[in-house]
Order: sequence, then structure tokens, then C-alpha cells
Amino acid sequence: MHKLIARFIARHEPRHDWRVHAKSAAATGAAVTLIGYLSAVTGLPLLLAPLGPTALVIFGQPDSPNAQPINIFAGYFIGSVLAVLAMSVVPEPWWLATLCVGLVMLIMLVLRVTHPPAAAVPLLAYGAKVDGLTLFLVLLLACTLLVVLGMVIHRLPPRRRYPLPLAEEIEKE
Repeated sequence: MHKLIARFIARHEPRHDWRVHAKSAAATGAAVTLIGYLSAVTGLPLLLAPLGPTALVIFGQPDSPNAQPINIFAGYFIGSVLAVLAMSVVPEPWWLATLCVGLVMLIMLVLRVTHPPAAAVPLLAYGAKVDGLTLFLVLLLACTLLVVLGMVIHRLPPRRRYPLPLAEEIEKE
């Protein structure tokens, strides 16, 4: 097979026991269901599209840098702040939301706190016309819930480390 084609179809994720995958899928579904339930009970717009991929990386890829709490909270904070600032300056044009996506990505990359789902926050803010403070608080609440659930769920068998220890802690092991 041609090497270029092989690069496109090669799988780079490590193999895991089926129980790890089943636990990850069940935890992701349960976490998003809980967020949906809380949204229905409270009336807050908690069930936001970027939270699905956030749950996926927390429960399915807990050793990814993208799943670490600093990346999640900082990514959504950056996305929320830029979306609110952009909407306060120019509330209508769709192209400003697309520029914000690129700017959110740039800032996350420079600060080394990349969380890809957070790059969608400007699109969400412009599309849903969500109040800035509400958007920020809803994302903070949902992310806190997901991270705490991740910490609890990953302590159940089959166990996985989450969040990842500091590099200094790994060297001591």
C-alpha cells in the first residue's frame, strides 16, 4: 500500500481492554445525561454541544493533555471571554465568530492549554445568542461536573489516572 494512503488509515490510538471502552462509553453517556437532566430541572442552557466531546476526552482519553482540568477550564474560559468581547463590540456578523474561533485556538496553543471543543464556544455564543455571563457560568458548572465525575469514575475498575500527575510526581515513581 502506498505510504501516503497508509498514513491516512493508520490508527494511532493505543489498544485497550474492552472493559475500558465500555466504562468510557457508559460514563460519557451518563455524564451527558446528568447534564441534560440538570438543564431540564434548572432551566439553564447546560446541554451544550461542545460538552459531548469534552466528556469523550475526559472518559475515553484521560491521559490526553486535552482532557486535563487546566486545558478544559482555561480553554472554555478563553473561548467564553473572547466570544463575549466580540459580541459586545460587533454583535451581528457571522464572520466575527469564525475569526474568534481562530483567535481562541491561537491563544490556547500559545498558553499550552488546548482543548479543541472550547474553540467552538464563539460559534455557540453567536448562534444561540446566549448572555455572556450565563454562558460563562453554565460552562464553568458543566466543566466542573465533568471533571469531578472523571476523577470519581476513573477510580473505579478498570482504574485509569485522572487527572495526570505532575511530571515531578512521575519521576519519583
